[in-house]
Amino acid sequence: MKIVYEHQSPNPGMGFIVKEYCQHHFTSPFHFHDLYELILIEKSYGKLYAGNKVLNFKENEVYMFAPGFAHCFYNEKSFTASGEIAHAIVIFFKKDFLGQDFFCDPEMSRTQELFRKAVFGIKVNSSSTLIRSYFMEISQKRGMDALIILLQLIKLLSDKKESISLINQEISKITLNNADSVRLEPVLKYVIENFKDDLENKQAAALACLSESAFCRYFKSRTQQTFSQFVNNVRVVHAADLLLKEERGIADIGYDCGFKNISYFNRKFKSIMGQTPMDYRKTLKRPDQTVVL
Repeated sequence: MKIVYEHQSPNPGMGFIVKEYCQHHFTSPFHFHDLYELILIEKSYGKLYAGNKVLNFKENEVYMFAPGFAHCFYNEKSFTASGEIAHAIVIFFKKDFLGQDFFCDPEMSRTQELFRKAVFGIKVNSSSTLIRSYFMEISQKRGMDALIILLQLIKLLSDKKESISLINQEISKITLNNADSVRLEPVLKYVIENFKDDLENKQAAALACLSESAFCRYFKSRTQQTFSQFVNNVRVVHAADLLLKEERGIADIGYDCGFKNISYFNRKFKSIMGQTPMDYRKTLKRPDQTVVL
């Protein structure tokens, strides 16, 4: 059985750990753990399922998650097939890793606000050379040197010198346990790896080890959306990314994302994004545009 609750044991006396992952593709399942997490995606791309949202992720992006925040980075098939190596640097730390009262001081109000926002999931919108350098340095340091870099990184984010956005706009009312995460993880992976193809409730239900009718009820109760809505969200997220990056025709992009006709694509895109694909491309075509659903 895959591990979905990851207990990270901080270095003795330090209260934080740093891990570097170099893999053919990210292998962590849909999971949560008991520490704050700061992660730099040094090399990779795909879909991030975070809380109850899905978004595209790519290299040189930084995210922060609070304890208990369920998430998973899924590489797309095109990345795995490319032969490139997925590379990430992750910092795990306790809120009280410097003592129970350190961050409770009134002068630490900005840091307290950062920790509160991490409950919703945070994406750093403009990962500068400085923030990336902190991650690279901390992966090579130990002891006090690593601690100083972590504090510099937290200060940089707390002072809003790096623009941040919340992935979720509200705290989910759904609390997932280990059994839920184990059951949902293969379904989420199935969708994100195969959203361009025809996806069936029957296959998803089999992956969750449920009957089709029980799966439909279960999926909606745990994700606050139907399976069909989730599939369309993933497809629209991918389409939105292509609309900003490529010059291909809108119909071609829609078909490439799994929609079978242009009118249905336009209708679903507008209902989710609030604009037609054409208007979205005209008004939001920027290389750093973040699409979150």
